[in-house]
Amino acid sequence: MLKAGIIGYGTLGKTIAELIEAGYAGDVELKSVLVRRKKGAQHADKQTFALTSDEAGFFNGDLDIIIEAAGHQALQMFGEQVLANGSHLVVLSVGALGDPDFYDKLQIAAKQHNRQIYIPSAAIAGLDRIAAGAMGKIENITLITRKHPRSWKGTIAEEKVDLHTLTEPFCIYEGNARESSKLFPQSVNVSAALSLAGIGFEETKVKVYADPTIQSNTHTIKAKGFFGEVEISVSNIPYEENPKSSPIVAMSVAKVLKNLTSPIVIGV
Repeated sequence: MLKAGIIGYGTLGKTIAELIEAGYAGDVELKSVLVRRKKGAQHADKQTFALTSDEAGFFNGDLDIIIEAAGHQALQMFGEQVLANGSHLVVLSVGALGDPDFYDKLQIAAKQHNRQIYIPSAAIAGLDRIAAGAMGKIENITLITRKHPRSWKGTIAEEKVDLHTLTEPFCIYEGNARESSKLFPQSVNVSAALSLAGIGFEETKVKVYADPTIQSNTHTIKAKGFFGEVEISVSNIPYEENPKSSPIVAMSVAKVLKNLTSPIVIGV
């Protein structure tokens, strides 16, 4: 049985914990969750795992795998420490890997300590196809992301358009994945994951829309290369309390964990 920990107990962290506790993540036991302040997370009764703000105790807890679900800053603070302490690392704040220096540091730490970094498909689909296609030449990859204006509150989108009065789709960004992952750290982590699977941050094109005509978070991937062509679209139901993310993100983490202990692994 794998012993797991989670960094962060917000919307995603809680959902991941629930999926593990319910057995959807396979032969995995959730041992502890690292939170900023233990007070305030006490409402989580009936839990069998420990909620702790003791960083040293958490990282020295002999955990096989740790899931980062607390944002870019948390990954930058704790990513190397997770690997150095002998745990594998599941990354949800993939946009932080758009910093080439930080990405290199994590890779070096993983190699030094013989650990692995797992990046779930999370909010998109088809990363397996893109990664396989990258074994040959890929000519171009484009990601088109559309979310309701409420999902872009607190981002630079507010500087470009009045999100409250928007009545039709508005392109708030067009460029590459390197820049988009910096500008929208909570909302376009998918562009970073796609870049790592395919042709890199500079060559991966990204278009981002605030779209009042939809209620779901939609992502469309278009790619062309030696393998042929692919177009994949997904429509994710967002969390009511955190419309920047979707339950499928936590579900994809459960799939990663289940794959690590399952005798049969599908879709890798």
